[in-house]
Amino acid sequence: MAELSENDLAKIAVDCAYKIYMAYGPGLLESAYSLMLVHDLRKHGLEVERECCFPLVHNGEQIDHALRADIVVNRKLIIEVKAIEELAKVHKKQLLTYLVISGIKLGLLVNFGGASFKGNVERIVNGLEE
Repeated sequence: MAELSENDLAKIAVDCAYKIYMAYGPGLLESAYSLMLVHDLRKHGLEVERECCFPLVHNGEQIDHALRADIVVNRKLIIEVKAIEELAKVHKKQLLTYLVISGIKLGLLVNFGGASFKGNVERIVNGLEE
């Protein structure tokens, strides 16, 4: 199988998230959505890490486990899972910071808590050529 691009991975992830949302709707805990998404992504044969830690360099010293991304797919895509009524700007800033520090170029902010799935997936880019 050819290596999947960031955009290929994002398409698979959004499709999986949409199917989960349509099956369960809003109302579950974030952890439940995250576990189901990890399960479904792995069924696609993807390398998926849950609660993946990244180090942070502070004052010249590395601090391990400083950042914890919800889901990392094939070391090319970070997915942050939310289960809240509405996404806020701070969620986008947080994901962009994770992308910059990890060196990963694409992130998805997926909110399962909204009244509909539409408008509850944000694509955040860190230097990815579109």
